[in-house]
Amino acid sequence: MTIVVETGAGLSTAETYCTVAEATTYFSNIGEAAWATLASDAVREQSLRKAVAFMLGRYRSRWAGFRKTTTQALDWPRSLAPIKDAPDLYGGSASYYDDSSVPQAVKDACASLALRAASATLLADQTRTKKSVTVGPITTVYDDAAGQAIVYAEIDVMLSPYLKNSGNQVAVVRA
Repeated sequence: MTIVVETGAGLSTAETYCTVAEATTYFSNIGEAAWATLASDAVREQSLRKAVAFMLGRYRSRWAGFRKTTTQALDWPRSLAPIKDAPDLYGGSASYYDDSSVPQAVKDACASLALRAASATLLADQTRTKKSVTVGPITTVYDDAAGQAIVYAEIDVMLSPYLKNSGNQVAVVRA
């Protein structure tokens, strides 16, 4: 089955943010060969679908702006998603990302997650962590406050310009 890629039109049937070809170009540009070693384009498409499922679960409530339509399947395109580092234009009004496209960083993050999804579960079930593990003469003790969920720092950094500020952050501007 051919994968349906979001074009920026707010498709109700979209399954991913980038094509297999776009992901292939991204990985070629950054020198990542693992994508090319995947068995087939069908496997790559499955991985892209898994990446989007993860993105919907992890970022849906964190994106800045609003979904362009109520019928679109994915979170992008978005309206009124502010460009955080753009200079104020037109007498102080904010600048916004184009609401008829998917930002390149969102596509790249989707591709990066797809590569991870090809070899591991992105949304793994969580079990209670062990506080102490002993293997032979080596004992490891884990912090009580350590989180169980995997954090993909690279993805969070890639997507940070498109996310809302958290409630405890305030923009500071030098006069």
